[in-house]
Amino acid sequence: MSAAPIVESAEAAVRDPVTLRLQETLVWLGSLAVPGEPTGHGDVVEDAARIDRIALAEKLQAAIEAVKATQIVRFAKSQAETQMAEGVHPSKIGRGVADQVALAGRVSPSEGSRRLHTARDLCLSMPRMLRLLAAGEISGWTARLITQQTSHLDPATRQQVDADLAGQNPASMSPKQAETAAKRLAYEADPEAAMRRCRKARTDRRVTLRPAPDTMSLLSGLLPVEQGVACLAALQAAATQGQAAGDQRSWGQLMADTLVERITGQTTADDIATEVAIVIPVGALLDPDDPSPAEVADLGPIPAGLAREIIANGQARSWWRRLFTRPTRAGGQIVVDLDQRRRRFTGWLGELIRLRDLHCRDPYCDAPVRHVDHIDRHTDGGPTTLHNGRGVCERGNYVREMPGWSVHLVDPDTHTVITTTPTGHQYSSRPPQPP
Repeated sequence: MSAAPIVESAEAAVRDPVTLRLQETLVWLGSLAVPGEPTGHGDVVEDAARIDRIALAEKLQAAIEAVKATQIVRFAKSQAETQMAEGVHPSKIGRGVADQVALAGRVSPSEGSRRLHTARDLCLSMPRMLRLLAAGEISGWTARLITQQTSHLDPATRQQVDADLAGQNPASMSPKQAETAAKRLAYEADPEAAMRRCRKARTDRRVTLRPAPDTMSLLSGLLPVEQGVACLAALQAAATQGQAAGDQRSWGQLMADTLVERITGQTTADDIATEVAIVIPVGALLDPDDPSPAEVADLGPIPAGLAREIIANGQARSWWRRLFTRPTRAGGQIVVDLDQRRRRFTGWLGELIRLRDLHCRDPYCDAPVRHVDHIDRHTDGGPTTLHNGRGVCERGNYVREMPGWSVHLVDPDTHTVITTTPTGHQYSSRPPQPP
């Protein structure tokens, strides 16, 4: 992880009795999670009692989700009022709220936005679902699925769906059944809004890439349903033809290889002609017995042996750049320079920062680097140097411009950056360790 929180709370939070009570509860629950922890009375706990504890723990978790939802909504309201009082432009009111929620929850900013939207829908226009959640009758996941299916409705219509769904006893449903029921009721309540939602979804079509276990990756396409079906049918037909012609690859391998060949225009799937940034220690590159892993930018570590195979397969088209590292006082290494020898010399400093940071440097955000941000703003005289740069996503670059946000480099040796939010909470981040 490139980010680590600074364990600090604002003084007001420390004095808050609810916060203190939650801290006490957290410590007590943590003691129950220790393997082999005694019951405290010498009693022999039967399996039936353990099942009761599991069921109650699930209900408690749901109740906590309800508490989080109400606190998120109250926090968002207070922050919006503060921003209006500070003269923030109306189009920017609310910016940074979800980001603070994400930092508190140690999740990405995108997940923080989803939690904020779910909390608003539950607390402001779905009181029955909120009560069921608070009572532990439905799970937080079920509540989230329900709100996703009603997010396009106006508050009054959403309240009607909330009442109708409560009458169907969602507590007796599986999450998928509850989602389906909510979707059906939402469509019946406002068919035109459902059509607008479908048309909007089609404009959001996209392709994404995520890391998967064992040096694999997940290439996903969010497509209109008829296009997705057509793509799958074409790949299946190609796999059928390949096997009929005697190809020894499996059905899945044929489909995957055909996908790569048709998208890239390559003759074979292995004929990679696109830049793949692989960072590998020189020792591991030259010595097959060196156990040090390599790293693929944005996708994570891979075995050095696999990296050597990838490099060997693309040897004729490989371009080499040396990354220079140095040890830090805290231990470990940090990337400090980049060999500028390349076909193009433009942007080498930005490329170095991207290779050093690998993903957005905002705590808990694993989004790709879209901007190279000046830690000390350029408008304030901040230099365009390696130490004053950090790779961030587009959202992270814009949020820091909101009132009350600040970013400071506190340790150039490890490039530790502190982000301070409007509530005074602080979070730190460092670049990931190079291999």
